Amino acid sequence: MDIVLNKIFVGKPKTVGNKEAKEPMDREWTSGIFKEPIHGPVWVSKTNVAGDGQADLKNHGGPEKAVFAYPSNHYTYWQEKENFTNIVIGGMGENFSIEGIGEADICIGDTYQIGEAIVQVSQPRQPCWKPARRFKIKNLALLIQDTGRTGWYFRVLQEGYVEEGKSFRLLERPYPEWTIAKCNYIMHVDRENIEKSRELANNALLASNWKKTLTKRVEKGESSNVRKRVIGPNE
Repeated sequence: MDIVLNKIFVGKPKTVGNKEAKEPMDREWTSGIFKEPIHGPVWVSKTNVAGDGQADLKNHGGPEKAVFAYPSNHYTYWQEKENFTNIVIGGMGENFSIEGIGEADICIGDTYQIGEAIVQVSQPRQPCWKPARRFKIKNLALLIQDTGRTGWYFRVLQEGYVEEGKSFRLLERPYPEWTIAKCNYIMHVDRENIEKSRELANNALLASNWKKTLTKRVEKGESSNVRKRVIGPNE
């Protein structure tokens, strides 16, 4: 399977909207979701891609979310099946646009060489309300979640330069049973399956915030407020 780094995107946080707007979707907000393609060798560090930034450092960025990857073929679905013709590659705020692999094919702990860098899959993306605000589609985050077209995050094990058009080389796959698709299913669909939640929470290479959410579910029966995350201030 040839997995290619199709494009690289970066962007600093930007404030858009109108403070005085009556409609929630038109109000002022700040986000790093607005990214532009960058060409030539790009430095990837333990915390981000050079030139990139996040507005909400509590929920975005950091060592376990250093790079957000999104399959480029998902945009065909959004444009043709959902008729969201204005959602184009880069629209989800990804750093790496990837060809040749999807959520059913990539697993927690998968370790890849790309250029000089070595990256490792840490977790699926849990979409928040910001893609919806960007495209004025109130239920977009829920659609991303429910269709499983979430993308995923890489942690960076070895810093280095990467470049668009280069192929990923798989170095290690310690947990072939824990695909991103399966993780999404357990987190968002099979929520009552406590045993599977426990198994996933015990995965040594799963990001700590996912471990925390799943452990609360297992030990206390607590679930995160999905509506607050996917709709948030958009209503």
